[in-house]
Amino acid sequence: MSAILKATRLPTSGPYPTLDPFLFCVYHKDLYPPDESVGKMQTKWPGNGSDFDSNLPYRMYHGDYIPGFPQHPHRGFETITATMQGLVDHADSMGNAGRYGEGDVQWMTAGEGVVHGEMFPLVHSDKDNTLRLFQIWLNLPKNNKMVKPSFAMFWENDVPVWNSEDGLASVTAWAGNYFLGGKEQNSPPPDSWAANPENDVAVLHVVIKPGGSLVIPKANQDRVNRSMYLVEGHANNAQVDGQVIKDKVCLTMDATKEVTIELPSESTDEVQFLLLQGKPIDEPVAQHGPFVMNTQSEIRDAFMEYSKTKFGGWPWPRDDMVFPQDKGRFALIDGKESRPDESCSVE
Repeated sequence: MSAILKATRLPTSGPYPTLDPFLFCVYHKDLYPPDESVGKMQTKWPGNGSDFDSNLPYRMYHGDYIPGFPQHPHRGFETITATMQGLVDHADSMGNAGRYGEGDVQWMTAGEGVVHGEMFPLVHSDKDNTLRLFQIWLNLPKNNKMVKPSFAMFWENDVPVWNSEDGLASVTAWAGNYFLGGKEQNSPPPDSWAANPENDVAVLHVVIKPGGSLVIPKANQDRVNRSMYLVEGHANNAQVDGQVIKDKVCLTMDATKEVTIELPSESTDEVQFLLLQGKPIDEPVAQHGPFVMNTQSEIRDAFMEYSKTKFGGWPWPRDDMVFPQDKGRFALIDGKESRPDESCSVE
């Protein structure tokens, strides 16, 4: 029996299909050109404030002068933002902030409610401002939906990466204890579904070059949902569990079985997969926009509370907050600033 239970072609734009405990997954790939104003918000880029056209080389999303997502609320789940290229400027209602990218991972537990902005600063005037990242929403169980918000930053040099002996396959472990290569996994925020090893949550970025192969082991626990997404290199005839995959697809996998991924040596380029895995929470999901609870009554409460309190307000001078061009990567948490040589988190 194949480890592949189902194959679904990925949408040309918008979020990917996900399985419990995940709620949402989107792959951002934008080829922003050089910015002569280098992030000073002097040039108004083409866009209408709600720009998601997948036929264009880049999108402004909800931004005008800077692409991205100006301040917006969340409650009842977590965001995992895993970067590969480009930069993200984060600011939130707790006064935390950061600039991260180029392999860094930001993990935020929204819990009882937080407002944050995620902008994509165009810091290069002499070359393209390419952006590639995944944003993934991980649900919280009922008992943790109203916990205090928390925030963690994992710098690129702290994120475990496994490389095959022949150098033709690699796995970046954004979450989970797979392919650690002798490194310890980065610890999720304390109230995360991923914080309990029994829930076997994994978020892996798999890259295989022509002639390479990789065996993904079976899950550590029973009754685990596992999805694999072919996001790059779909024309290269990658083989998953012996089946040739020619489209950008979501593969629903039998997590009780290991799976082999192979790429023929005559392929023209590498392939890249995202793997999402975890034990399902198995609770009702009521979702409306940025709020994810268990009942519609709780959703109404979330809207009413946000209308009254703004989840603590917005302490920043702009809704589309970005930092100076030369600021570099940093994290500001509880008034203390750190740089990529330190991991940081706050409850």
